[in-house]
Amino acid sequence: MADHFFLAAKLDMPRDTKISKVGSNVTLINVMKIAGPNMLGISLTRIDYAPLGENPPHRHPCATEILTVLEGTLYVGFVTSNPENKLFSKELRKGDVFV
Repeated sequence: MADHFFLAAKLDMPRDTKISKVGSNVTLINVMKIAGPNMLGISLTRIDYAPLGENPPHRHPCATEILTVLEGTLYVGFVTSNPENKLFSKELRKGDVFV
């Protein structure tokens, strides 16, 4: 059934960043909302940021994250695992992508 692979998520609509203490609003689309891709490990997230908003440090032990900026600028990065704990970071602008 095609509806198992579809969600009218309205990801084109900005979300309210004032409801968060960190100035961001995360809209997660995963298997809990779209049943079709079950067991594929696929998810999509829209993150709206207020000025100076942030997405607190977090982990993805078995996943990859790809970021793209639709408007404004965004400072992004990640820290490698032990023993190096090396920071890879970049300031992204509209249209940029960071893995």
